Amino acid sequence: MCEGPLPSKTGSRGRTALYCSAACRQRAYRSRRDPTSDVDTLIAEVGRVANRLAPRPPEAFLTDLTSLTSGVGRLRRIAQLALRAERENVTPEPVTETVDEVTFAGRIEQHQRELRVHCYRMVGSYDDAEDLVQETFLRAWRGREGFEGRSSFRAWLYRIATNTCLDFLRRTKRVPRPYDPLPGVDQQGEPPQFMPWLQPYPDIQLDEVASTEPEPGEIQEARETMELVFLAAIQHLPPKQRAVVILNDVLGWKTAETADLLETTVASVTSALQRARPTLCERLPERRADWTRNVQPTEEEETILRRYMAAATGSGDSRVMAELLRKDVLVTMPPNPLWFSGRDVFLGFVAESLDPASPTYFGEWKHLPARANRLPAAAGYVRRPGTRIYRAQVLDVLRIEDGKVAEITAFEPHLFPAFGLPLTIT
Repeated sequence: MCEGPLPSKTGSRGRTALYCSAACRQRAYRSRRDPTSDVDTLIAEVGRVANRLAPRPPEAFLTDLTSLTSGVGRLRRIAQLALRAERENVTPEPVTETVDEVTFAGRIEQHQRELRVHCYRMVGSYDDAEDLVQETFLRAWRGREGFEGRSSFRAWLYRIATNTCLDFLRRTKRVPRPYDPLPGVDQQGEPPQFMPWLQPYPDIQLDEVASTEPEPGEIQEARETMELVFLAAIQHLPPKQRAVVILNDVLGWKTAETADLLETTVASVTSALQRARPTLCERLPERRADWTRNVQPTEEEETILRRYMAAATGSGDSRVMAELLRKDVLVTMPPNPLWFSGRDVFLGFVAESLDPASPTYFGEWKHLPARANRLPAAAGYVRRPGTRIYRAQVLDVLRIEDGKVAEITAFEPHLFPAFGLPLTIT
């Protein structure tokens, strides 16, 4: 309808979009429901064809007759559609939509991807971020007349999104706590922090943000802060400190801009940053404190990922898996309370589930490569004994340091479609 370009979704599955936005789709719907603008033209054309009807020559007569039948049929369908619309309980167009409202909705949707990333950083959950973006759009729609243009439209949306996230965090009161000890498991070191709400974010959607963001340098500098280790660290900050760090240190907003967005003072923002930064430094790994990791996967990471997937099938060499893991590797599985600290402890647990002779044998595995939070990931599928289909089971996100897997975060598979991954393979 608007002839605007559709965003590219390489590797995505399902039907191809026909419209560039929901606003464009609604406009097309309206035009189909209200075709009266074409009626006069169509009647005039039918009249012209009827006036020139003549039995000779036969070919011209048949052509005009066919055109006349087609035009009358279109008029009949228009009349039937109008009659059906009158009988339905549909809110009149002037109440539900104007040209300005369509334009407003289109402007909102242009920022959907980056606002989803912003909400994800705030709450650490992909599912919650999706819901919070929709709530942000609803609040923006309801308050659209309150946008006075004193700041940019993008800043106005960020204000609404940030306040929506802050309201959510105040309601839910999520606080990380240490994992409980596992009976009969000799773990190494102190238990890590348990955050059952933590979820991965697909790299394919981060690439879409980068392709549409007018300031790519700003986004590239912030990509390091999509790593799970940063997301886990920022969960320890109070909501306001979290918002200040994300706006100021991640998105690169000036202190005065952050203060204006949060409707507070510059001194308050500065104080919040001074309290938040030491907390983050304590929670971040030492070599990640500067957030300067490369965006694209290195050749070493891709090699380690391939070897990891081969060793994790069950038929692979367990010695290869042992070589890939750091001695103090940490394995967590949010939202499950299961965790392992130490290579030997983890491999002992895995060996039983991969051994066909074991009573706890889980099944045969296959893996597909993926990328999550700018880290290599392995999408695991399992074929249970007596079945033929490999079903999605787990997404292992790997943090690699010095050529070894230092941390594995294993997530549940319900987000596979967001990664462009199938739920089953044969």
